[in-house]
Amino acid sequence: MSLKHSQVVRSVPLPIPRQKSTESGRLIGDILMDAERLKPVDVDRIMSFQEGTHVRFGDAGQALGLLTEDDVRYALSVQFDYSYLPEDCLLSRELVAAYEPASQVVEDFRALRSQLMLRWFDTGAENRALAIASAGQGDGRSYLAANLAIVMSQLGERTLLIDADLRRPRQHKLFSLGARAGLSDMLVCRVGPEAVVNIPELHDLSVLTAGVIPPNPQELLARQYFSTLLQSMRESFDVIIIDTPAAAAFADAHTVAVRAGAALLVARQGSSSVPKMAQLTQSLREFGVAVIGSVLNDA
Repeated sequence: MSLKHSQVVRSVPLPIPRQKSTESGRLIGDILMDAERLKPVDVDRIMSFQEGTHVRFGDAGQALGLLTEDDVRYALSVQFDYSYLPEDCLLSRELVAAYEPASQVVEDFRALRSQLMLRWFDTGAENRALAIASAGQGDGRSYLAANLAIVMSQLGERTLLIDADLRRPRQHKLFSLGARAGLSDMLVCRVGPEAVVNIPELHDLSVLTAGVIPPNPQELLARQYFSTLLQSMRESFDVIIIDTPAAAAFADAHTVAVRAGAALLVARQGSSSVPKMAQLTQSLREFGVAVIGSVLNDA
């Protein structure tokens, strides 16, 4: 499948996901009035315009200059219990699954999601974690991990995105979370589950950033506590997506994949080394990791 662009604890009480919306039966006009995006008199004007034209409320409102496309997107997101990102949102534009839900690249992510649900996440209660791995730098692991986590959460799955790249982390930048405590800090027991952050704009999605870049990332990830931590997270989340560093340069990715139990491999067309990808696949399987499949970026 190809994508275009591209401290020991027995149980960690992680964030409780929000309750599902009950707004689906409400009219767009009511939603926008409650949000103070429309006044009652504006609703009356739009409804009068609709009479005899059979145009939708949103289209009529835009034709009259009373609504913007952003207003309509907001109302639809409430009606259909779907993530909404306002125009001034600080999340990175690389999160195409959130910004461009109707694009072909996001359809490709949805197709990938379906395959992963069938091949891994729906095959057993323990199969909830998936490492995103590649051989080289710049193959698009972080981009893919972030957008895959978003489309998983859009399915209603309680999703956790973990940045286990303790060398060159990116997820804190993509989600505008700044410098904060994260995975590395949890692994040395400096912080607890409060390091896991719910993303308000994206329903059912939480992120655990890499945290402070440590001098010994491989040793931290190889400790038994990482396994214990992941097991606790499996009890609170349906899907756990884990970003990793380049496998050809560091052993971290293998360690994370073994802890997760499964890996999705990423390659970039015209850049990734086929022999290195083959070697990565073989070595992961020798460690008992289920290689679920591979994704080609920039196809």
